Amino acid sequence: MQIIGENIHIISPKVKEAIANRDGAFFVDLARRQKEAGAWALDLNIGPQKKAGPEVMAWLVDVMHEAVGPDVPLSLDTTNLAAIEAGLKKVPKGLAIINSISAHPERLATLPPLLAQYGAQVIALTMAESGIPVSAEARVSIVLETLMPRLEEAGISMEDVIIDPLVLTVSGCQEYVPQCVEAVRILKNAGLPCRVSVGLSNVSNAVPAANRPLLNRVYMVQLMAAGLDMAIADPLDSDLAEFVRIVEQHDESTPVGKLLVTLYDRTAAMEELQPEDVDMSDPAQAAIWKTVRILLNKTIYADAYLTI
Repeated sequence: MQIIGENIHIISPKVKEAIANRDGAFFVDLARRQKEAGAWALDLNIGPQKKAGPEVMAWLVDVMHEAVGPDVPLSLDTTNLAAIEAGLKKVPKGLAIINSISAHPERLATLPPLLAQYGAQVIALTMAESGIPVSAEARVSIVLETLMPRLEEAGISMEDVIIDPLVLTVSGCQEYVPQCVEAVRILKNAGLPCRVSVGLSNVSNAVPAANRPLLNRVYMVQLMAAGLDMAIADPLDSDLAEFVRIVEQHDESTPVGKLLVTLYDRTAAMEELQPEDVDMSDPAQAAIWKTVRILLNKTIYADAYLTI
């Protein structure tokens, strides 16, 4: 499982302040900690940055190269086309990821030429001008009918395309959550050369901070079972890394580990976790069970779901 480190994100007040102050030391430390924790690539979410976008992105790429060297892939995460190109000019060919393109006509028109010119990879969102479909099948249709034809027309190798079927939050968009897992499964079973990624922590957006980590970790297990290749996620979450390790190694040496492997195996087989798989007297297992039911949209999400 490849992790694209999510921690350089404009939504963070500390990141926003550090960008405003051009605090290179802050970003050097944050980048190095993510890389040391196992991040394969780093996402640089600078927001729209309508006025200073190109200067900010170019500066931040230079800081990343100082922090982790030029060989770590960088995800240029902004809607500002000029800022994306400023980053592309500084990242070695093949190591830049444009985050992102969608089926919106403007993005389809403007981004493919940049991809071709700079040899960049791209995250392609299953989102049309009308929004994000609920069903897995409709999301996959956007890939097959709109995104792939346009990218192929522009000469983009499908090996450079990373499909993102779009994780939405359990808080208000719960019906979308299991459909994303199924979209991953369909995309992987289709035998496409594209990789599949998600923004993992979106599943817990607008959820109390105490609830977010377990939702993210359990959802990762389900997505991995469907065939997920990579995720934009928090590499500094050591428990998330442990969940990934357990399922990758099929480590059943602990009760929780055995449950996570069972969840992985059942999800891979398109089955649901069963009550008899869980020792409900174990609080950790009971919390995972309740979280699975939320993520499957079998129990309506409430902030107090773990105590009900």
